[in-house]
Amino acid sequence: MSNKLLYSGKAKDIFSTDDEQVILARYKDQATAFNGVKKEQIAGKGVLNNQISSFIFEKLNAAGVATHFIEKVSDTDQLNKKVEIILLEVVLRNYTAGSFSKRFGVEEGIALETPIVEFYYKNDDLDDPFINDEHVKFLKIASDEEIAFLKEETRRINEFLSDWFRQIGLKLIDFKLEFGFDKDGKIILADEFSPDNCRLWDAEGHHMDKDVFRRGLGELTDVYQVVWEKLQAIK
Repeated sequence: MSNKLLYSGKAKDIFSTDDEQVILARYKDQATAFNGVKKEQIAGKGVLNNQISSFIFEKLNAAGVATHFIEKVSDTDQLNKKVEIILLEVVLRNYTAGSFSKRFGVEEGIALETPIVEFYYKNDDLDDPFINDEHVKFLKIASDEEIAFLKEETRRINEFLSDWFRQIGLKLIDFKLEFGFDKDGKIILADEFSPDNCRLWDAEGHHMDKDVFRRGLGELTDVYQVVWEKLQAIK
């Protein structure tokens, strides 16, 4: 397999493979927060994120969600379909937390009557600003039809994820997804799903996600290991 580095991100390196339609994603032991302002190397994080993300994507594939995930090939590596990433971070919120609570001056942990979907412009130089549907169209990122699909698919994915985490005593507070166009122009789920890009609380309200790193609440890998062990009980 010929692996040429295509892109080096905060949490993963992306390599080419012998198949031009397939890329290899290698998870790093790097933890970042606040758009890279806080950064640390944490041994074992890459392995845990690869395990968790591979597991979730396998379940989503089996549930009929179209994703880029092909297979986990080593402790830190997985093979994915090559996609053209849509320059949007799609965030779904089931409960108030994080920037949402700060923006609207409300406490964390309030259940939302209907999950809220938000878009953020995927641009590190601009700190990934919050944008609305009209901004998305102005920037020619997605059409009305594509915007509607992104929202609908994110809500559908939320139903699966919320149920699975509920089974293991974890509350899915919010999460971020990224999507891309495959070789046929179909929009499919891409990137990863791990405690890096979602908030999970246990029954006592303890953070089981990257907020442990953001807020200095404990050892990140200890928390991720608990999440990984709990995931094995999902049916």
